[in-house]
Amino acid sequence: MKKILLAAACSGLLFQTTSCLNTEKEMGNSRNPDRPFTPTPEGARGRVNDRTILRTVNATHYFSNTKTKDNFILQLQGPKILSSRVRLIILNSAGDTLRKEVMPATALLDEREMADPQAATVRDKEIAILQGMNSFFREDRFTQPAVPRNATQPSEVDAQAWQAVKADTKAVGFDYVANGKERRLAYAKKLQKAVIVAE
Repeated sequence: MKKILLAAACSGLLFQTTSCLNTEKEMGNSRNPDRPFTPTPEGARGRVNDRTILRTVNATHYFSNTKTKDNFILQLQGPKILSSRVRLIILNSAGDTLRKEVMPATALLDEREMADPQAATVRDKEIAILQGMNSFFREDRFTQPAVPRNATQPSEVDAQAWQAVKADTKAVGFDYVANGKERRLAYAKKLQKAVIVAE
């Protein structure tokens, strides 16, 4: 009986000692070691909502200037991947916004990349969206000149913007898919803005 009580007392003492050691360690790493840690109340904790950024992909490429690269940013924003929105933002080297566009995350789904689009699960679609983000700024999506010399102007494209880009042989075009449509974006130096030159 004495052995059982002695073992229980030793284990209790050992538990208390390790408990104190952990507390001292936690207090030593704390920003406020004089105050005990209290967790954030459950109702005040951060939650995933419509404004949450789930993923960001960045790339740099020559676009508006042949001497300095511009920043291309793709952000997935929302509570869940499949129902999120994707923001395409292009900033020049000075930080000025050249283009800002919002599209549904499902616009990044490429059925050709999926084994069986009809039988795809939610998880399969989420993976396809994330893979679409990874390859969104691939090198082969940038072309120069943005408009070939022998190209004819598409009817749905603004004539002034198209002519300004066609006249600039150093203009860089960026191809991407938005809302199910393939587009080519280019920077028109004459107009000082990014414009759609093919859709």
